[in-house]
Amino acid sequence: MEVVRKEDLSEKSLVKILAVDDREDNLLSIETILEQESYTIVKATSGRAALKILLQQQDFTLILMDVQMPDMNGFETASLIYEREKLRQIPIIFITAHNQGEERMFEGYKMGGVDFIYKPINPELLRYKVSVFVELYQKTNALLNHERKLVAANRKLEQEVEERRLKEEKIRLLNEQLLENNTQLKNTIEELDRFAYVASHDLQEPLRKILVFSDKLQTKYKDSLDSEVSQSLEKISKASARMQSLINDLLKFSRETTVSEDFVSIPLSQLLQDVITDLEIDIEKSSAQVQLHTLPEVWGIPSLIRQLFQNLLSNAIKFRKKDETPQILIYSETWNGLNRIIIQDNGIGFDQKYSEEIFMVFKRLHSYHEFEGSGVGLSICKKIIDRHSGAIKAESKIGEGSRFIIELPVFKLQTQLPDLKVVKVV
Repeated sequence: MEVVRKEDLSEKSLVKILAVDDREDNLLSIETILEQESYTIVKATSGRAALKILLQQQDFTLILMDVQMPDMNGFETASLIYEREKLRQIPIIFITAHNQGEERMFEGYKMGGVDFIYKPINPELLRYKVSVFVELYQKTNALLNHERKLVAANRKLEQEVEERRLKEEKIRLLNEQLLENNTQLKNTIEELDRFAYVASHDLQEPLRKILVFSDKLQTKYKDSLDSEVSQSLEKISKASARMQSLINDLLKFSRETTVSEDFVSIPLSQLLQDVITDLEIDIEKSSAQVQLHTLPEVWGIPSLIRQLFQNLLSNAIKFRKKDETPQILIYSETWNGLNRIIIQDNGIGFDQKYSEEIFMVFKRLHSYHEFEGSGVGLSICKKIIDRHSGAIKAESKIGEGSRFIIELPVFKLQTQLPDLKVVKVV
C-alpha cells in the first residue's frame, strides 16, 4: 500500500492546471483522470475563455491545451498566451486526436509547447507526463525564488559594504580631525604652560617684597608697635606665604604634573580652622556663624584642598540673605566607603535644575551687579575634586539654602577630636 505524506498532498493542492477543450466530456475526462492527484483543475471551453481566465489568474503550473478547437485553435491560443511576459514560464501540453506529423508538431513546439498527448488519452501516460512537468515547474520556480533571494542578498550585501565604506571613511575623517584637535590642544597647553609660568613668576616677585618688608617692619619696630598692628603684620606675612605656596601649587596643577608624592595626610579639622581664619574679615562683616564639627583626615594635596574649602565657604558667605544671619554648618559622615564632608548654609539657594551647570567654568546664576565674582570658583572646586578621585554635588532650593557634598576616598581610621565651634569669629 502506498503511503502518501501530508507534505506531498499539501504541495499537490497548490498545483493549478488549466484544461482547455471545446468539449465538456473531454474536460470531465481530464478532471477524472487527475482527481486522485488532488490537483486544482480550472476548465475553459475555448481559447478565448482560456485567455480571459489567464488575464485574472497567472499562477498556473501547467496548461493542457486541445489543438483542434473552433474559432481559435490551440496553437493560436498558445501564441497569444506567450505574448505576455508573466505567462511564458507556464508549460503547455498539446492534446490532439490526430497524428499531426513532424511539421505540425514542430509548429506546436515553436509556439512554446513542451509535449503532445494523443486522443484517446491514456490515463497513466497523462498522469505521468503531468507529474513530470509539475515537478519540473516546481523546481524551476524554486530555482527562480532562490535566484531572487540571492539577488536580494547580494543587493543587501552591496548596501552593507557601501555603508561600511562610508563608516570607515567617516572614521578616517574623524581620526584626522582628532589628530588635528590633539595638535591644537597640545599647542594650547604649551601656551597655557608658558602663560602660567610667566604669571606665577610675575606674581611671586611682589609677594616676596611683601614678605621681606613686612618682616623688616616686624623686626625694626617690634618694640614700638602696639599688639594690634603687630598681629596685622603677622597676618600679612602668613597670608603672603600661603599665597606664595598656592601659586606654586597652582602652577603644578595647571601643568598636570602632580605625582603621588604631592599627596599627604591632611587633618581637615585643622585645615578648616586655618581657612576660617583666612576668611575672618568676611565672617566679621557678614556676622556669619560657622559651626565646625569633627572632620576626618583625608589623602590629598593640602594647598588644593585648602582652596576647595575656601571657595565653598566664601560662596556660603557671599550668597547670604540680606535680612538673615548667615548660618554655616560643616560636618562629615562615612557613606559607602567614602568620607562625605557637607557644607550647609541658609543662604539664597538656587534652582536644583542648575545643580550640575554651576560647576561649569564661567557659569553664573546671578548678575555681576548682584554678586561679585568671575564664575570660576566652583569649576575649580570640581577640578580639584576630580584630581583627588572624588565627587562633588550640590543640593538646593530657592530661598532655603544649599548643601555642598564632597566625597573623598577614606584614607585611614580617624582620630576622634572634640567638636570645634566658631561663632562670629573675630
